[in-house]
Amino acid sequence: MSAAAGAVGCLAGQIGKIKGCRVVGIAGSDDKCRWITDTLGFDAAINYKSGSVAEQLAEKCPEGIDIVFENVGGSILDASLSLINMKARIVLCGLIAQYNATDPVPGPYNFINILNQRARIEGFIIMDHFHRAGEAMGDLGAWYSEGRLKSRLDIVDGLENAVEAVNRLFDGSNKGKLLVKVSDG
Repeated sequence: MSAAAGAVGCLAGQIGKIKGCRVVGIAGSDDKCRWITDTLGFDAAINYKSGSVAEQLAEKCPEGIDIVFENVGGSILDASLSLINMKARIVLCGLIAQYNATDPVPGPYNFINILNQRARIEGFIIMDHFHRAGEAMGDLGAWYSEGRLKSRLDIVDGLENAVEAVNRLFDGSNKGKLLVKVSDG
């Protein structure tokens, strides 16, 4: 689970836990890693800024990876692909590593594993699933009421600071769901 401490990643990881998965999250600080394990209940966390992601994934996923929920792309996706199991499923939800790239982002070099492991990769855009919104809201609401889903808000005060807020998404300094508060009313 890449970008595991962000708004999408932390929710997807918690849903994975609710559904019985072993969840390993990738985040960009020790604080974020502690939050996803200690508060959200992820089984393990990897700080991608503290060493090789591929090596850390191999250590945390000794039996390989069955499901990848990808928000980042680039080298993070490549590291995950190096460990996928037979019939793995890769959900491609985001590619933030290349959104502002000025040069083409290389890889993934391990793309051959999609073929070798007979894996499936599919893009996930929420708009394709609006017809199931009622079902999702029922489940999410129940899990939240039961305390099984947790969140963290990162609120930036004032519309004049919106650019700074958006930049937090790209430099990794946001913590949880990022909001811009435009007024008190």
